[in-house]
Amino acid sequence: MISTRSKEEILSVSHVEEVIGEYVNLKKRGANYVGLCPFHTERTPSFHVSPSKGIYKCFGCGKAGDSVKFIMEHEKVTYPEALRFLAQKYNIEIEETGNTQQVQNEKLVKESLLIVTQFAQLYYHDQLLKSQEGKTIGLAYFKERGVTEEMIKKFSLGYALKDPEAFTHTAIKNGYQLDLLKKAGLVVQRGTSDSDFFHHRIIFSLHNLSGKAIAFAGRIMAKADRAPKYINSPESELYHKSHFVYGIFQARNAIRQNDECFLAEGYMDVIAAHMAGIENIVASSGTSLTQEQIKLIRRFTNNITLLYDGDAAGIKAALRGLEIMAAEDVNVRVVLLPDGEDPDSFLHKHGSTAMREFIRNNKKHFIQFKVELLLSEAGNDPLKRAEVIKDVVNTLAVIPDVVKRSVLIKECSQMLSIDEQVLVIETNKIKRQQLKKESVSAAGEVSSEYDKIDKRPESLEITSVSGDNYQERDILRILLEFGTKKMNDDTSVAEYILSEVKEIPISNILYQLIMHEMEDQLQKGNIPDLQLFLQHSDARLQSLTVDIITSPYQLSENWNKMHDIFVKLPQENFRNDVVSSLDRFKLKHVIKMIEENLKDIKAATGKAEEETHYQMVHRRLNEWKMSLGKKMGTVVVN
Repeated sequence: MISTRSKEEILSVSHVEEVIGEYVNLKKRGANYVGLCPFHTERTPSFHVSPSKGIYKCFGCGKAGDSVKFIMEHEKVTYPEALRFLAQKYNIEIEETGNTQQVQNEKLVKESLLIVTQFAQLYYHDQLLKSQEGKTIGLAYFKERGVTEEMIKKFSLGYALKDPEAFTHTAIKNGYQLDLLKKAGLVVQRGTSDSDFFHHRIIFSLHNLSGKAIAFAGRIMAKADRAPKYINSPESELYHKSHFVYGIFQARNAIRQNDECFLAEGYMDVIAAHMAGIENIVASSGTSLTQEQIKLIRRFTNNITLLYDGDAAGIKAALRGLEIMAAEDVNVRVVLLPDGEDPDSFLHKHGSTAMREFIRNNKKHFIQFKVELLLSEAGNDPLKRAEVIKDVVNTLAVIPDVVKRSVLIKECSQMLSIDEQVLVIETNKIKRQQLKKESVSAAGEVSSEYDKIDKRPESLEITSVSGDNYQERDILRILLEFGTKKMNDDTSVAEYILSEVKEIPISNILYQLIMHEMEDQLQKGNIPDLQLFLQHSDARLQSLTVDIITSPYQLSENWNKMHDIFVKLPQENFRNDVVSSLDRFKLKHVIKMIEENLKDIKAATGKAEEETHYQMVHRRLNEWKMSLGKKMGTVVVN
């Protein structure tokens, strides 16, 4: 685990405008910077960066955060990975906490494995391009398949020699330890001797998201009845086959830009597509699709199109992956190529224009694909058609999004010629069974995914500001921006505001959460600062914080120069802002109390004692209202 000291050091040096400036062409505008948002397509800059606050916000798509959040979003990495990314950029040595020795050992092993796989990648690549055997067999194969030199370099393609000990001897000669070569899955023991895991095969390098080789796949060149056509490196601390998709490093930017990922089956499908200019494509590498693979793709897009062969095996593979993808709440479409064709062969015969057109004309939503396919197989047999309905219902039940599921149920009822309500009932039956299973491991979970309203607090979203909570929002803005500053000699702004609003209810639940956390920090003797919430583990509070303290507008630097008008900046006027904001907040509260009290007066008509009490309360509330109005210089109507 990264120590708090290291986190603080990374955050202190990774200036948001400097980090983002490497990805976005930023132009200075006043105290801030603006540029075209890297997260969505736009012509007019709506992406703002505030160096003074250390944050960015796009007023077009809503993406916001600090330098760490930007790296997480742009590079699609986790929080610790983003911190390590920035630490490497600024040459900061990370201090680890916990079992330091164990952590260091694990880190050292992974780094060593990366070094040895990088050596292996260069070795195989050199054998392909420079050795006589590699050029005669491996390079000739790639040229026959139409693979260009550019693609050979782009995908780090290689060749493993026939000699089963060639790599082992070369690696040991270059100082690599045998046990490390075995851990990396590059050397295996056969009988009493150690030999290469890959030999007499063309090599496909498997890269992680950072572009580093973590494993390899090899296609056999010799005719052998028993040997498998393709083999992959054994699993290691770097490589887990079920978590990996081929070509993700080369495709990630194109996937993000197109907001769609084509998912094929083979390595050559990916390479052929890249040669044709279709770069937003990855391959499952012959494995059955897994949740982890879908989650990896989801880092870049929610739209996945299966691009499979039209033969029986391709259809079977497509059907197998549908429920997994539906459960991960991605938008899945299917394109089946003509029988006997795969993306590689289709592109070679017909070209990229024909491929794009074929995809456009034959792309089907996964539920339409499944229903049509199963119905064609069932024919007019009523029992088989009943089985089709059950199969489809099982798929509908795994879709987590209630609205999406409802729309698809409506479509399926038409395609299956069955009453929509029947599908709803059957789907909810399965949902209930799922919930019963889940309740065993998560007792007390009340929410039902098929209910129309999700009551879980986790589902709370940041809503737009209404007139009712504008004053609350302004109070929170001042707390976040100026909470650590002194209101007077003895009291911070945070302490002052929280004591003033302690007895007044806050209507927005997320605002409540932030204020309660501030109170907890004060009780511990800490003054809560902005960074606490910009780095908060709750993404809702983090996003809300950025949303509250950012604005697309700012005072022009020329205002004073051109018009000789001096306007105090918020940081220079915060004490007055605290007082006026609290007064507005209290006024809103007292007006609401008067409205509620008037209802009590009306309800108490005919009950002399109660009516007298509420009339007295009404006078006092009106006095408070008039007092606040006078203080604010506002005319308040009785």
